Amino acid sequence: MPGVLTKYFEYGQKEIDYLKSVDPVLGEAMLRLGKIERVIMPELFTALMNAIVGQLISAKAARTIWERMQERLGEITPANLAAQSVEDIQGCGMTMKKAVCIKTIAQTITLGDFQLEELKQLPDAEVIKRLMTLKGVGKWTAEMLLIHALERPDIVSWGDIAVRRGMMKLYGLDSITKEQFDGYSRQYSPYGSIASIYLWDLSFD
Repeated sequence: MPGVLTKYFEYGQKEIDYLKSVDPVLGEAMLRLGKIERVIMPELFTALMNAIVGQLISAKAARTIWERMQERLGEITPANLAAQSVEDIQGCGMTMKKAVCIKTIAQTITLGDFQLEELKQLPDAEVIKRLMTLKGVGKWTAEMLLIHALERPDIVSWGDIAVRRGMMKLYGLDSITKEQFDGYSRQYSPYGSIASIYLWDLSFD
């Protein structure tokens, strides 16, 4: 990803051993897949824009749009995106609705009406609540930011189709209810995010 600071989600043997001990089925899959390096974006605004781009489209399509944004629009910063026309943002391959959201959020942050940095000090539920006050940001987008920017350890997103698909594949289910999903998520706690990293991988396995 040119021009964007990235690193890998940090986890180690302690988290892997814990998940193996509470869920042998997941443990077996983790053993087979080995250590998965999940790219994250420590810069909050960049990660938020990336999550919005990825809403309701495939990972491949999101990656194409994201690369195009960097090539055509330049730096993914609040000031730069606030200065772009909605048409130019949309021209990178997204819907007009998303383009409007991106420009509006960039303007809101540039004006100082929303402090992204404050989120670092807040608990998960409060981060989700605050982010959802922004136009176009729902719970899934907020949860992606918790994992892919803030590296919070215990996020398993019901709103993420790939996570649900990975869970169904792991446990041999044809469908999954919210109750079943929540049951597995509680089992993974306090390392749900690491389980999510493996469930994403399993959904494409």
